[in-house]
Amino acid sequence: MTVFSHYARYYDLLYRDKDYAAEVKFIHGLIVKYAPQTRSILELGCGTGAHAAVFAELGYRLHGVDRSPAMLDAAGRRTAGLGRALADVLSFSQGDIRTVRLGGSFDAVISLFHVLSYQTTNEDVISSFATAGAHLKPGGIFMFDCWYGPGVLADRPAVRNKRFEDDRITVSRTAEPSLDIEHHTTDVSYTIRIRDKQTGTAEEIREVHRMRHFFDWEIDSFAGESNFTVIQRLAWMSDHAPGPTTWNACFVLQKL
Repeated sequence: MTVFSHYARYYDLLYRDKDYAAEVKFIHGLIVKYAPQTRSILELGCGTGAHAAVFAELGYRLHGVDRSPAMLDAAGRRTAGLGRALADVLSFSQGDIRTVRLGGSFDAVISLFHVLSYQTTNEDVISSFATAGAHLKPGGIFMFDCWYGPGVLADRPAVRNKRFEDDRITVSRTAEPSLDIEHHTTDVSYTIRIRDKQTGTAEEIREVHRMRHFFDWEIDSFAGESNFTVIQRLAWMSDHAPGPTTWNACFVLQKL
């Protein structure tokens, strides 16, 4: 089964408590600090466009790429509801972040909400870095967040349950992780149960998402192979370096 093939249908409901505005504010602060000339952004793995909509409100022009047609359909619906001024600065297309080439350049490239952690082999990561580099001018910045190795090993993945509902459906999700220390990956088995409030009908969806955690030395090595240099590393949504208590880290790379 393709990752997010069914999951995309319930994605926004499951993550409606996620503070996209605060996350964009955090990335915007890094842009202002390290690349204040930025006006255009390429987002690799844009999902349903929730981050993109906030970037548009801040005055950026953004193009988002995602593999999932269902995610892109949701992004299109979100954009249509923003009003013409904001919709005009947003665009989306289907593509694999490892191989997509748009034939243009951007001031910055971003990849948020652990998209890089879905790149589970060295070849996947290097190809994703190459995509970022191919769309940046020299001096442009590439920013992403990912699972952070020291934090993952210190606080091992555990079973988690989540439940949300709206006026039509209830959704519950169980995430059961299996850590592979040797390969720096975790297979997260998702069981998603959906019940229609009006009809009482229910369905169950199962998907496995393989996630990779990264160590500083790995990111440094991938950056060096891809004509980037790491200019900042932070615990996500913070102003301090990641450490053993950090599960999610943010890296800022500059194209040489």
